[in-house]
Amino acid sequence: MAKERGVSDLNDTELGRRFAEGGEPELEEVMNAYGEKLLRYATSILCDYHESEDAVQNVFIAAYQNRRKFDGEYLSAWLYKITYNHCVKQLKKRKFLFFSDLGGIPEEITNPIEDSAISEEILEKLRLLKAEDRALLYGKIMEGQSYDELSIIFRKSPAALRKQYERAKKKLAGYLSDEMDFMERNQKNEFRYEQV
Repeated sequence: MAKERGVSDLNDTELGRRFAEGGEPELEEVMNAYGEKLLRYATSILCDYHESEDAVQNVFIAAYQNRRKFDGEYLSAWLYKITYNHCVKQLKKRKFLFFSDLGGIPEEITNPIEDSAISEEILEKLRLLKAEDRALLYGKIMEGQSYDELSIIFRKSPAALRKQYERAKKKLAGYLSDEMDFMERNQKNEFRYEQV
């Protein structure tokens, strides 16, 4: 797994040990090491940059409050698991608020991702996938996480995650292919209308 700011597996283990036993200085060190990565990860699940910023702050608070429960294996996987669980709760809450809004048409519930390398077209297709599939694709493709690390986050076997990853990747490719076919048909129709 590619670690931010040069955090190797050995440093991840050592940082995790210090964090579990430490205080606010160690929390700040963990935030510096993983803050940006967790923000990108949360954004890939929530599809909302500002909501993701709040989520990551809450994740660090929860991690700090529960640091004594950390088992010491992979600090990064533990943080990703907390982030994933928090984001799924946010999505459920968002869905509940959306459906419980009795006053008129609800406002748009997702904002474009800011500071993201993901294009708006791909983001729209990602929103069609389940949150778990988005998180799995992001972890595997963007973060380079192994299936062993992902199994800690998702609490599934590496083999099950491998199959889920292949299905999610195929589904996303299908959505993108459908979009390309639609755009090509529209371009051909526009060309025909220009010729008339």
